[in-house]
Amino acid sequence: MSSRINIHTVAMWMLPVLLLAVYLLPLAGVFGWSVSRPEAGLENYARVLTDTDTLNILWRTARICLTVTVVSVMLAYLMSYHWVYGSPARKFFMELCIFIPFWISVLIRAFGWVVILRNKGIVNTFLLDLNLIAEPLTLVRTEFSVILGMVHFMVPFAVFPIAASMRQIDARVLLASRGMGATPGFTFWNVFLPLTIPGVLASAIIVFVFALGFFITPAILGGGKIVMVAEYIYIQMFQTANWGFGAALSIFVLAIVGALAGLLFKVIRPERLVN
Repeated sequence: MSSRINIHTVAMWMLPVLLLAVYLLPLAGVFGWSVSRPEAGLENYARVLTDTDTLNILWRTARICLTVTVVSVMLAYLMSYHWVYGSPARKFFMELCIFIPFWISVLIRAFGWVVILRNKGIVNTFLLDLNLIAEPLTLVRTEFSVILGMVHFMVPFAVFPIAASMRQIDARVLLASRGMGATPGFTFWNVFLPLTIPGVLASAIIVFVFALGFFITPAILGGGKIVMVAEYIYIQMFQTANWGFGAALSIFVLAIVGALAGLLFKVIRPERLVN
């Protein structure tokens, strides 16, 4: 018995040490770079907030992330509804749509969209054969292609919080609404949807936070023309060797992610979604 207690005590003490070594020390190093390279001070943070190119990239990143979040959550809501309330065959189909993407590499998915959207790809070839267009559409190296690839990746992640909130709804509440003469549309907008709002908000924050850190998909589908903040940080640190500015931009993005994570755990309290 004492040996088990000792092992448990050691494990409890080792966890903070591991977290310190794996996360906090590297983070402290990055923060140190941000205020010391090339010179000591806060010039790198001032540049993040004043440099025109950086602000344009931050605005593009925010715009793309918001679009991806809205589209992903809407699609995830529809899929979650059919997954929770659909027939057995429909539930099985939804499970295939949700879980199979997890088995496919993000790199393969990105190149798959390139094959589909390029000038001689499946979409343009199909439209040309039907004489719907006179020349191939420019679908890759655009914000559209980046958003499409990111939505494809994020929808499965967006499904789980929404589906969890739907499973917590007491069916008797919906039956009571219908029994009192409410139409299906009224029941959905005034009863069902408000009860699923915590799952929707949790899903939206999760998708937005994930989208902020996207690198491979924008790099491949954007082709260097649609640069997002993660790729810009990589360029600053590994191509231009501007370690201080890249570190400051990393800390800036981390602060945004931390604020959103705090909102997720304080306001939405996602632990309710898994009980």
